[in-house]
Amino acid sequence: MGCSAGLAGVVLKTLVHNIHHFITTEVHFEYQILFYVVFPFLGIVLTTMIVLTIFKGQDRKGIGAILYEIAQNSSIVSSVKMYSQIVQSAVTVGLGGSAGLESPIAVTGAAIGSNFAQTYRLSYKERTLLLAAGATAGIASAFNAPIAGIMFAFEILLTGVVFTDFIPLVVAAVCGSLLSRILLQEDVLFRFYTREAFNYKNVPYYLILGIVTGLYARYFVIISKKVEHFIKGLKMSRLRKAMFGGAVLSLLCVLFPPLFGEGYDTVKAFTNGNTHYIIENSFFRYFEIKNFTIIIFLILVLLLKAFATSFTIFSGGNGGNFAPSLFAGGTVGYLFAIVCQQIGFTDVPVTNLVLVGMAGAMSGVMYAPLTAIFLIAESSFGYDLFIPLMIVSIISYLIAKWFSPISPELKSLADQGKIFTNKHDKNLLFSLRTEDFIDRYSQSINENAPITELFELVKNGNKNIFAVINNDKVLRGILTLDDIRPYLFTNAEISANISQIMKTPPAVVHPENQPLEILQSFDDTGAWHLPVVDSKNVFIGFISKSTILMSYRQLLKEYSE
Repeated sequence: MGCSAGLAGVVLKTLVHNIHHFITTEVHFEYQILFYVVFPFLGIVLTTMIVLTIFKGQDRKGIGAILYEIAQNSSIVSSVKMYSQIVQSAVTVGLGGSAGLESPIAVTGAAIGSNFAQTYRLSYKERTLLLAAGATAGIASAFNAPIAGIMFAFEILLTGVVFTDFIPLVVAAVCGSLLSRILLQEDVLFRFYTREAFNYKNVPYYLILGIVTGLYARYFVIISKKVEHFIKGLKMSRLRKAMFGGAVLSLLCVLFPPLFGEGYDTVKAFTNGNTHYIIENSFFRYFEIKNFTIIIFLILVLLLKAFATSFTIFSGGNGGNFAPSLFAGGTVGYLFAIVCQQIGFTDVPVTNLVLVGMAGAMSGVMYAPLTAIFLIAESSFGYDLFIPLMIVSIISYLIAKWFSPISPELKSLADQGKIFTNKHDKNLLFSLRTEDFIDRYSQSINENAPITELFELVKNGNKNIFAVINNDKVLRGILTLDDIRPYLFTNAEISANISQIMKTPPAVVHPENQPLEILQSFDDTGAWHLPVVDSKNVFIGFISKSTILMSYRQLLKEYSE
């Protein structure tokens, strides 16, 4: 599993690197501005056309897609995702989309793991383990960072799942990382060789940077959600949305070339001190390049990076927030270092601030502080930076959690119970489906029927609760055996009809209600059976509290074994 998913990560990184190399060295434009106009637009439009024609419009993407399959589809991922994410993200990011490859690599690895498990008919727990192992190997190969891959699985994918097997993830991560190290060229790897020794006197810098990256991460996710809602609200076809988003992205890349692609080269330029590289292709080159010019340029890049990434992903491209958050964090760190130098501080650890800034922004955007810490430590060989990495990442993470306990990217899915959270009991209840508990063979009787007709139902049936309906099958009330017991053993002639003895149900259930809501209704009313009706109050069947509790107990047993 580790080798397969790791190889998929290597293939994707190599594809994108070769596309980048081709369009930047082999394709020549008389004016560089045309380069940034054509390719980002083309990337998003081509990706959308591929999705519509080859993949029949199925474009569920991102980490949320994996979490959804774990919670709602028994960790069964479509085999199409073993290659669809590679194709789509290679086109999007290779042609300049302002997004990252890591999320598509994780989804690809997860799909490979899930399909391995399906081939060998493994259980849900083993299937989830292989799914996580695939994503782990993919992340490990993308960054050549095995420990970061393992932390990613524990922090994000396996939240709320009972899981004790650690060794398989280690094996998968090592395999993915080794393949990356052996097969990928040095300039493709996410590597930083320049850094400064940690000095405890610089701790105040890291404390402030943690706050700054945390606030920026919040800005990034808010802009991302607003752009997503804006694009979804457009009354356009998917292809027109892609053209609109591509045009916006191309405009941003023309004005600010660092927004083109993943942006790792720009971050490496920060760590190497090559500040002129970041603005040499922009309109800012016509200004006298001073520190003030660079500060203004970087502020605008940071503000617009959130828009560039969001338009890339939500208008039709394929990518994730890994690379954008790392790019933005590195830019925040470098900007913070320059500002400190301009204020008059000396011996500012510029390179270290760039590195820990990357971890800070990623921690706040992805809600994954441990992944961020180990990713930067492994990628920079900067294990002596663990203290500043922990300071910045944890502060940023706490700020993000203060604004929103759950990642805004996943909040809507979590609120609907479609993904697992840290609340294990709710995870199990959300795994249950109301549709499975509705007794559609429940007995019903017309409200105008004589009570003797009910006696026949009792005699010939096996139910102890009955729905009272009208001619249109609209629910009017309910009856139980206790309600009709006084009439069962009397010898007197009974003239009452059903409407005279029925009672109002204590509550009603709708098919769209979640099991957690239904159990709350049972607790509030003290009932053990409740009627289920549709939006027009037409009777569907009864639902039993004991049935839900039995299913919950069985599910708990499966998860605990």
